[in-house]
Amino acid sequence: MKKHKVPHTFVIVFFIIVIAAVLTWIIPPGKYVKEQVGGETVMTFYYAGQMPESVGDNEFHAEPQTWQVFSAFYKGFVKQSNIIVFILIIGGAFWIMNKSRAIDMGILSFLKFTKRLERSPLMRKIGVNNIVIILVMLLFSLFGSVFGMSEETIAFTLIIIPLAISMGYDSIVGLCMVYVAAHIGFSGAMLNPFTIGIAQGIADIPLFTGIGYRAVCWAILTVVGIVFVLLYARKVKRNPQSSIMYDDDAYWRKSAMAQEEEIERYTPRKAWFIFAILSIVLITFSVLYPQTTLKIGNKATTLPLLPVGTAVFVLLSVVTLRKTVHYFVLTLLFATVYFLVVGVLGYDWYIMEIASLFLVLGIASGLSVDKSASDIAKLFLEGMGDILSAAVVVGLAGGIVIILQDGGIIDTILYGLSRSMSDMGKIASAEIMYGIQTLINIVIPSGSAKAAITMPIMAPFSDLIGISRQATVMAFQFGDGFTNMITPTSGVLMAALGVARIPWDKWVRFIWKFILLLAVIGGILLIPTVTMELAGF
Repeated sequence: MKKHKVPHTFVIVFFIIVIAAVLTWIIPPGKYVKEQVGGETVMTFYYAGQMPESVGDNEFHAEPQTWQVFSAFYKGFVKQSNIIVFILIIGGAFWIMNKSRAIDMGILSFLKFTKRLERSPLMRKIGVNNIVIILVMLLFSLFGSVFGMSEETIAFTLIIIPLAISMGYDSIVGLCMVYVAAHIGFSGAMLNPFTIGIAQGIADIPLFTGIGYRAVCWAILTVVGIVFVLLYARKVKRNPQSSIMYDDDAYWRKSAMAQEEEIERYTPRKAWFIFAILSIVLITFSVLYPQTTLKIGNKATTLPLLPVGTAVFVLLSVVTLRKTVHYFVLTLLFATVYFLVVGVLGYDWYIMEIASLFLVLGIASGLSVDKSASDIAKLFLEGMGDILSAAVVVGLAGGIVIILQDGGIIDTILYGLSRSMSDMGKIASAEIMYGIQTLINIVIPSGSAKAAITMPIMAPFSDLIGISRQATVMAFQFGDGFTNMITPTSGVLMAALGVARIPWDKWVRFIWKFILLLAVIGGILLIPTVTMELAGF
């Protein structure tokens, strides 16, 4: 009997595009229009045939989608071009760094260190690997909660997955340590400016109020996520072949085997030259920007972050260069991560700046290990080719949203769902809001975009039914985050899966129960926002 084979991820995404196109023939198109009523701006829904003659910038065009399922590929690539270019640059930069064997050296040194720790009875009982998983997940969950880390996880996936494989786990554990942890933090965010900041601003709530209860929610969700990953990691550790990714992870295991080979230690003169150039650049920026103002929530803290980072980089570089160039390249990596965080929190960096930073990392790594400019260019192209499938699937997934937008049915779906909240109790209405935001997130995975569309409708409605606007924001927050970890319309998810070499169907088989658990917990955590008097609610 022939074994049933799951279609390729590209095929699955294409069929979802086709289904979206079919829906544009079934669901009537419509649009929410901003209008001035009694001196206030309100969102009014109109079906296409009822659209006012003139709606200014909101002029509406929509049609059922047919042949557009093919042009959606092109439009999807254009829509997701920033993430696609980001993936290609990250892939090329990390390929150069990988060829330096620096990450291999770092992982090997780390594993030797953990083996020494395991000599302690206490550490052996707790499990050093468990501590590593907990600390990494806590860090990325905090990043997701504080400044909305999302796209940045794509780059870190290339670092953590080889570590997870070397520790005896699979690529799923590695992806959970970075991507899932960050998106748990994103869902239970305390200060995320891309979700809470925008949603509270639209709802006319003081920015980042209610942080106390949000901190409790973040802690609960993070602990649940860590326990879930630890249990799965223990299962894979005991029986590696029990992992659905065992065969697919052959690529990563081959890389892990290369780490066990003896790596020659050396330091070319060119590495010292690169160190000198980077030091001059960093010192210059430290003089120009001696103080950095970190914007965390509605508070700002001014610190000398660039001078401190530069001083640490110089000191570590001198020490590592005297040992081996591999440790210097790792120093470059740590400096990159440090300045990435400073840039995001202090200077409003986004994908372009982060991609540029990693490009500098790749070029500096290649030059440090004595590669010529031509060799670096060839390695960069090899890296982009190796990660191309991840970039392609992001573009394909973008086509789903394009079809729904061009078919004009996204707002119609939202309108139909919002009407379902009529004549419900407070708790039921809050839960329905949560369910609506969750469903909408499947077709609009962007938190900021969804806030702009849904909050002008949900916030006034919450006043009518006696629910605080803060609870409405909470429903939006939970609804925005959890399904990002499973929906194929999320460019970041598809990019992370592509980088991790995890097929989407296998990821769904692994993650769906966890998403369901998070959804239930989110519903429970919403109840106190309606039934209790919480600070800021």
